[in-house]
Amino acid sequence: MFYKDERLALFIDGSNLYAAAKSLGFDIDYKLLRQEFMRRGKMLRAFYYTALLDNEEYSPIRPLVDWLNYNGFTMVTKAAKEYTDSQGRRKVKGNMDIELAVNAMELASSVDHIVLFSGDGDFRPLIESLQRQGVRVSVVSTIRSQPPMIADELRRQADNFIELDELKDVLGRPSREEPYAPTDTEAVA
Repeated sequence: MFYKDERLALFIDGSNLYAAAKSLGFDIDYKLLRQEFMRRGKMLRAFYYTALLDNEEYSPIRPLVDWLNYNGFTMVTKAAKEYTDSQGRRKVKGNMDIELAVNAMELASSVDHIVLFSGDGDFRPLIESLQRQGVRVSVVSTIRSQPPMIADELRRQADNFIELDELKDVLGRPSREEPYAPTDTEAVA
């Protein structure tokens, strides 16, 4: 439940939201996402958290990061760490949980409602602390994927759970990985 006069802030765990949307077969249209939540209340900030690989000439997330930065999102990034696991596989680590939690705590006295786009159970203590400060917290993720992308304890702690699949028509667009299909007007026999 949202109230038109409440001050909102969005906290988007980029990799978590990307994985949840992919599991449901669509991509997020961030312009529509921002518009939807501006409609729901007085949005003060929309934070987007992601780790970036510094040593790659081209990163597939770089165009998104640049677009978000120029279109009203507060970008919070850091360099991802690369390492090799015990089986010799290249791994990338770039957890942004601490940055997100610190920013949410700093903003708590200025907002009425925080919308967290993540299913990560590590955020349960953050939600609990925000609630003690009088902030309502909604969590956006999905239980409709296999396995569910939201930790049960996070969903139970939130004041409101928003099923990402139910927002698909509002802020989704077809996944880029889907093959091109002509529209009815383009399909000529």
